[in-house]
Amino acid sequence: MRNTILIAVITTFTFCACSDREKPVDMTGDKKSETASKYEIGKVSEKPLSSYVKLPGQLKPFEEVNIYGRVNGFIKEVLADRGSTVYKGQTLVTLEAPELESQLQAAMSKYVQAQENAVASRDKYKRLKEAAQEEGAVAPLDIENAMSRMKADEAVVLSEKSNVESMSNIKSYLTITAPFNGMIVQRNVSAGALVGPGSKSNDLPMLVLQHLERLRLEVYIPEAYVDKVDLKRAVTFVFNAMPGKENKAMISRSANALTSLRSEAIEIDVNNKSLDLKPGMYAEVKIPLLSEAKSLLIPNNAIVRSTEQQYVIAVKDGKARLVTIQEGLRTNDSTEVFGNLKAGEEILLHATDEIKEGTVIK
Repeated sequence: MRNTILIAVITTFTFCACSDREKPVDMTGDKKSETASKYEIGKVSEKPLSSYVKLPGQLKPFEEVNIYGRVNGFIKEVLADRGSTVYKGQTLVTLEAPELESQLQAAMSKYVQAQENAVASRDKYKRLKEAAQEEGAVAPLDIENAMSRMKADEAVVLSEKSNVESMSNIKSYLTITAPFNGMIVQRNVSAGALVGPGSKSNDLPMLVLQHLERLRLEVYIPEAYVDKVDLKRAVTFVFNAMPGKENKAMISRSANALTSLRSEAIEIDVNNKSLDLKPGMYAEVKIPLLSEAKSLLIPNNAIVRSTEQQYVIAVKDGKARLVTIQEGLRTNDSTEVFGNLKAGEEILLHATDEIKEGTVIK
């Protein structure tokens, strides 16, 4: 019993000692500390980020043409198929159009008739002119009428000759030839099909011809890098289908105009004599930049992304200012940005979209 009372007394003193040590916490001091360290400040830096920029590129044929019939007609024979290598001037398709033959024969008949009339008028004029050597034998008016008739008939001859040449040219449209050396990559017709000029956007061409021994590697340069590209240095590129094989070439041409996506198209000519490369292949292209070109860099954690925009929160006069940016190149800890920022300007790190424009930054 005595032991039980002793344990109870010890327990009571222990509880009282613990209670004496638990004092009220001063929340004011913690709030001040929290407020002082609530925001973490960083700065915008300016320095060269990289000597090149990586951009995707796509191979396109150096020349490509959709081949349509130039006149309405039925396909008589298709002399080239998909995968066929063809040469300039080679016959690809022959058409037949009986009405064109009839029109050409009619034009030829009119031309011959006009020639006969012109010959008769010329002979008549010569005879009257010879007879006029005897005074009073032929009236001057008859000679003038004969000369006018002769000139009119000769004009008709020229007109009918032009008509015949025109019909002959139209008839030549029945033979479709290759406009340049290349390969047929698409065939959409067979013998007996009715074809004509492609007047509608959904009209399929008879054949599609591409020049594949030289290709164009098309790359779109973002507006921010357009004036930083070093045109004196070679571009390096690796095709996704051929990893590890690096190629080099100079930039061949540029559009000198921006697209609706605010980028400029450049082209790099790629030799493809072996035909190993195919149009449509993608490549990773390293575009060299001018060595003096500098970029604005900010820490990766300073960027705030929302559904509407991406921005950083700059600190100006102790208040938050939301600055819309566009991202460029990205490294492990920094991101290149474009926007209304200056080197040395203070920005918030680990910022969130809960911070609004004008918020006091202490």
